[in-house]
Amino acid sequence: MVDVVLPCLDEASALPWVLERIPPAWRAIVVDNGSSDGSGAIASALGACVVYQPERGFGAACQAGLLAAEAEFVCFCDCDASLDPGLLPVFVQEVADGKADLVLGRRWPQGRGAWPVHARAGNLALSWMVRRRTGLRLHDLGPMRAARREPLVGLHLTDRRSGYPLQMVLRAADAGWRVSEVDVPYLPRAGKSKVTGTWRGTWHAVHDMRTVLSQPPLPVPASGGEDAQ
Repeated sequence: MVDVVLPCLDEASALPWVLERIPPAWRAIVVDNGSSDGSGAIASALGACVVYQPERGFGAACQAGLLAAEAEFVCFCDCDASLDPGLLPVFVQEVADGKADLVLGRRWPQGRGAWPVHARAGNLALSWMVRRRTGLRLHDLGPMRAARREPLVGLHLTDRRSGYPLQMVLRAADAGWRVSEVDVPYLPRAGKSKVTGTWRGTWHAVHDMRTVLSQPPLPVPASGGEDAQ
């Protein structure tokens, strides 16, 4: 019924915690994006479906996982133990009940260092730009989300770096999808962040997202709900 896409780059220490929290009967799809710490082998040994994506980039990993998914519903979640995939059934239920077409996790930092100030500031700025561009009153553009698989594939997402999550929201909004938020605790991640752990990484992410924001709307499916199938 549900596949969970977990983009992964050197997350060996976090994988056991993350995978044990995948809801029963759901399938974890770990997309190894060039790990050097044996993450792929660890995920496979823990029962996950492992996809190897040599093209580096968050978007490249997410899209590879989406294309490997087969279930009616697809979720996305970071693989660094900062977000609990055990909370995802609430997201899927909102989509299944027809309350939303795309559900995003609104992160609430738990503990010191869970969400650096520079990363939070960048997220707020992007949320404001999304509101101005689409009218969606979102507070967060975080990586934890859920939607139906076929409509997601139909969005024809092209960004292969940090702009992927934003492009998903923009194209969903342009298609008239209902986008909602669910509050989720945001924990200090295991290991060092590849993106928001540094000012440089944050700048590159914001640059990617500004590029996506500048793109003109494209024709996409009119609905993310059951009629789109």
